[in-house]
Amino acid sequence: MPTTPDSPSALGNPARRSEGREKVTGAARYAAEHTPPGCAYAWPVPATIARGRVTSVDTATATAVPGVIGVLTPYDAPRLGAADDPTLHLLQDLRVPHRGWYVALAVADTLEGARAAAATVRVTYESDPHDVTLSVDHPRAYTPEEANGGHPAHREQGDPDAALAAAPVRIDCAYAVAPLHNHPMEPHAATADWDEERHHLTVHDSSQGAGPVRAALAALLKLTEEEVTVVSEHVGGGFGCKGTPRPHVVLAAMASRHYGRPVKLALPRAHLPATVGHRAPTLHRIRLGARTDGTLTALTHEITTHTSRIREFVEQAAVPARVMYAVPDMRTTHRAVALDVPTPSWMRAPGEAPGMYALESAMDELADTLGIDPIDLRVRNEPRTEPDSGLPFSSRHLVECLREGAECFGWADCREPRRQGPYRIGSGVAAATYPVLVAPSTARAHALPDGGYLVEINATDIGTGARTVLAQVAADALRVSLDSVSVAIGHTGLPAASLAGGSSGTGSWGWAVHDACTALTARLERHHGPLPAAGLSASADTTQSAKQKPPYSRHAFGAHFAEVRVDTVTGEVRVRRMLGVFAAGRVLNPLTARSQFKGGMVMGLGMALTEHSTMEAEFGDFAESDLAAYHIPAHADVPAIEAHWIDEHDKHLNPMGSKGIGEIGIVGTAAAIGNAFCHATGHRLRELPLTPDRVLAALGGVG
Repeated sequence: MPTTPDSPSALGNPARRSEGREKVTGAARYAAEHTPPGCAYAWPVPATIARGRVTSVDTATATAVPGVIGVLTPYDAPRLGAADDPTLHLLQDLRVPHRGWYVALAVADTLEGARAAAATVRVTYESDPHDVTLSVDHPRAYTPEEANGGHPAHREQGDPDAALAAAPVRIDCAYAVAPLHNHPMEPHAATADWDEERHHLTVHDSSQGAGPVRAALAALLKLTEEEVTVVSEHVGGGFGCKGTPRPHVVLAAMASRHYGRPVKLALPRAHLPATVGHRAPTLHRIRLGARTDGTLTALTHEITTHTSRIREFVEQAAVPARVMYAVPDMRTTHRAVALDVPTPSWMRAPGEAPGMYALESAMDELADTLGIDPIDLRVRNEPRTEPDSGLPFSSRHLVECLREGAECFGWADCREPRRQGPYRIGSGVAAATYPVLVAPSTARAHALPDGGYLVEINATDIGTGARTVLAQVAADALRVSLDSVSVAIGHTGLPAASLAGGSSGTGSWGWAVHDACTALTARLERHHGPLPAAGLSASADTTQSAKQKPPYSRHAFGAHFAEVRVDTVTGEVRVRRMLGVFAAGRVLNPLTARSQFKGGMVMGLGMALTEHSTMEAEFGDFAESDLAAYHIPAHADVPAIEAHWIDEHDKHLNPMGSKGIGEIGIVGTAAAIGNAFCHATGHRLRELPLTPDRVLAALGGVG
């Protein structure tokens, strides 16, 4: 039936998650909850040296454990095919590139048996000297060709050094962000089932993209993609660390095929930091040159980060500076050091989260130096076109976000820091940005004889509400009620689609769903009489549309506001309230969108105050390997949070007019909190997180 403007199926109206009941009743089944008959269990054995090679593996005690099926080692594991990602080439040679690299896999009838067997595997090593310490002046630092995402590692325009030398006001600051870990609620897990008779592998995997997992498994196991089915129907979070195939799914599939039984492997949380990627540490140097009225004349942002010796991954933290402010002379450079560390990978807003922390902290320091309101400084440097490319923005409402946020937050009334006994209270602001990314996708839409509609697309819902929003997109294009639309996702038997990452899901998948449903609507209008028993269908492929490079710079923007309370006795920093105001195109579902914005802001709060990991130099491993040591914000840490957005109409995006919202919430949050700390105390901390020991050292005798 046609929708009305007030119908919950209409885009822009709130709609509850379609899979909500399944999740709260336990009907939604995750990767580790699929248990085929005869299922075995696997437990990996991580290396206990930081660099070297395996010289022997003694499995005699392990194989004697009751119920043990076998132990795979580099000496006897099945040989894998070529891998684009060398971190998946597991148990293929004797090298140990970092601590935690898997060197054996125990398989047993029970989980307890597999874990007990793994604990008794005796591995001997030949150790080599290792280096896991990042520094700006590291002798092996180099400038790569590209940073993550295909961005040029080095960009320069004008003569920033001369402009800095001539600037009446200059800022030269160093900032540091520690390694960070994704830690989704659902650890990485896979259940693999090899059917020898059908010569077919079926895998349930906790992944942000079933398609890439199928492609990787097919190549590694020397199968065709048609001989592999991957299902990722329900996924309990990812934040990037499930964006590519990870070791667990390769090991489960390898063991299933080798032993001829279904095999389940769920990684213990303590393994995740060394196994599934992390946000690499970044060391920043930012120099700003400005006139006395606050107009920027020069900007340089240089970052140094680590990568592994296995695979190059360079956090693109200097890239945001290329789009933020009107600066005629600019240089942005990434330098990397290959160390004996696990390979870093994507973590929510890679590049933007650490890069904007540094840039927005430096902008605040410049505002303090000039005696200019931080919001006014940003507004004065608003560019007409993108500074890096010169392209016009498809839409850019950062100024509106700053001004609306200032009004809602009461910015004018909290510009003076306050004292309440031992407490210091201050407020801070920071800008946010995230690019609009779109990837080719395909979809099918079906009109069924019972009056319902089915949409099929191999998208992945990692807890964002993708199913619900895609159903809304379909209902809107079909001009029918939301409750008449069902959505099938998370299966490689469905039309191919991009992975869930880069805040690109809704824009990419929604485009294909919209086009398929629009084509189906047209077909229904031409059809007369009852529908055939098989119904009517239509498909769409956005490859050509999505690959067209528009003559616009397309980004979402936002503004973060934070008020903090600093205890000068204990050094504890508490965020009292936070506000985010965003310009992210058309918000398709306010209910799920607000959840996404707030979730990102909470993650930014953790980045600012509690989350960090330490690469221990002698041991060569992350010291914080579980949630007892790696402190994510708990409920009591999270203050009153508000997320608002402005109406933004951008016709240069996709048929829905939407931008990605999953990541911009974390971008700028840490800077706003750090700026609020400085406002409250008069002391600037340039290394995250703002832990009590650092706070007390900075405050000194303040009481």
